[in-house]
Amino acid sequence: MPNFLLTWLVAAVSLVITAYLVPGFVINSFIAALIAAVILGLVNAIIKPILVLLTLPITIVSLGLFLFVVNAITIWLAGAITPGFDVRGFIPALIGSIVLTIVSSVLNHLVGDRF
Repeated sequence: MPNFLLTWLVAAVSLVITAYLVPGFVINSFIAALIAAVILGLVNAIIKPILVLLTLPITIVSLGLFLFVVNAITIWLAGAITPGFDVRGFIPALIGSIVLTIVSSVLNHLVGDRF
């Protein structure tokens, strides 16, 4: 249970840092970041596998680069669902997905060493 809470907190902090770095990626409060982290996790667990399966031919032809677009779509969808979390366009979603991946990887590496 503490590992889940720590992962949730790291995801929320990653969203806040990404919102600070990427224009058009807006989070109004830390509570909104916590809610967005949950919704983004649910979207990644439920909708992303369906999108990956439907876009598999395009992903194969693009040598996997289309997965960046799939990640952007999932973040854009989470922004549309979550109050207080707004993604203002596809380009901020695309850049935000890349930055979010890097930031969360760094934070998970830092936190993973401690626990």
